[in-house]
Amino acid sequence: MTRGRFASYVADNQAAGRLVVQPRMGFATTEQMRGGLLAVRAARATTAGTLTLDSFTRVGDHASAARALVHGHDLNGYPLVAHGAVMTRAMLEDIAADDFPVQVRHGSALPLGIFHALLDAGLDATEGGPVSYCLPYSRVPLRAAIDEWAACCELLATVGDGRGAHLESFAGCMLGQLCPPSLLVALGILEGLFFRRHGVRSLSLSFAQQTNPGQDLDALLALRHLAAEFLPDCDVHLVVYTFMGLFPRTPAGAAEILAESVRLAVAGGAARLIVKTSAEAFRIPTVAENVAALEFAATQAARCAAPTRRSFDPAASPAYAEARLLVEAVLDLHPDPGAALAEAFGTGLLDVPFCLHPENANQARSRVEPDGTLRWTRTGRMPLRPATGHAADLGSAELIDMLAFNQRRFDTPTTEPTTPALSPAR
Repeated sequence: MTRGRFASYVADNQAAGRLVVQPRMGFATTEQMRGGLLAVRAARATTAGTLTLDSFTRVGDHASAARALVHGHDLNGYPLVAHGAVMTRAMLEDIAADDFPVQVRHGSALPLGIFHALLDAGLDATEGGPVSYCLPYSRVPLRAAIDEWAACCELLATVGDGRGAHLESFAGCMLGQLCPPSLLVALGILEGLFFRRHGVRSLSLSFAQQTNPGQDLDALLALRHLAAEFLPDCDVHLVVYTFMGLFPRTPAGAAEILAESVRLAVAGGAARLIVKTSAEAFRIPTVAENVAALEFAATQAARCAAPTRRSFDPAASPAYAEARLLVEAVLDLHPDPGAALAEAFGTGLLDVPFCLHPENANQARSRVEPDGTLRWTRTGRMPLRPATGHAADLGSAELIDMLAFNQRRFDTPTTEPTTPALSPAR
């Protein structure tokens, strides 16, 4: 099978039993960005590089990004379009290679300019999706995002007949937390089908660590099984994200939640892990803190027993049953996955809890049980059954309490921590 640089690197390392670990990292200047990438490449881990783009570029305000560069103002990421292909190619020279691919992460609902820029710069991997980068991060009409992402996919499909460029769905990370796993899994499959429809066959599907390790593993295995069913002619791997909500504030808590995400990735057969750092609860991490997190994750992965082939029984998987029901219900709406997604959100057949985008029905609700399990308490017009025995509506205090569940769980262990602290080398 023909693969591009990014997908080949991930596949080769997965075959060799190595977990690819990757930071979220972006800096304003080419000098800063080059230094960050060199440090990630030199880490004692199997790493991939990241260009995380700035907020101006995310919303297409490239003029403001350019002005910030001229005036020496800091940005919260790398302004890919403002720098241009020539400068970015020079910045990546002797860094981006077959043994160190670089992915562009951007957060844009309307990213066609970004896609042109990354391909012009010689890069072959990015991420997002028409739902996963529209509903959480913008007020862009969903149909406009769907149309633009279709054009983006068709542009990527010109690279290596659809297998040269790689696209990761961000759907497994919708809002970071409080979205029950079955909906994340279903959205990942639906975005994967959308990418395939528009010519991209090299895909990864994401899943963000949540609040119950057993439920997370069930969801990750369900995602893998459904990908094999619905995307059999695509080259697909799974990527896990370390928890994206309120992060533990103690060094021990930050280390243990990262270690738990490593165990999830290895047990669930994921090929990549997007890490978080010990600084996550306080500020944007330094390069050294990112490197420490990557090396810590690699050490934890090496300590995990090699995953055995798990027998997966769909009939016993709550995530599989609900996700498949949602996927099939959406696909029944229209043969084009993009049109089906638009109609599904328009009618409330898909509904992301606590999502305030105007085209999300926002009737669905969920709660975190005492053991960390995420349950539906209200499902709106989705064809799912809510859990019984809970009031559907939450007060603000209870919502804040649920959002802090993992912070409490990892910052107040009941026993002495067995995982070493996560901190940069001195």
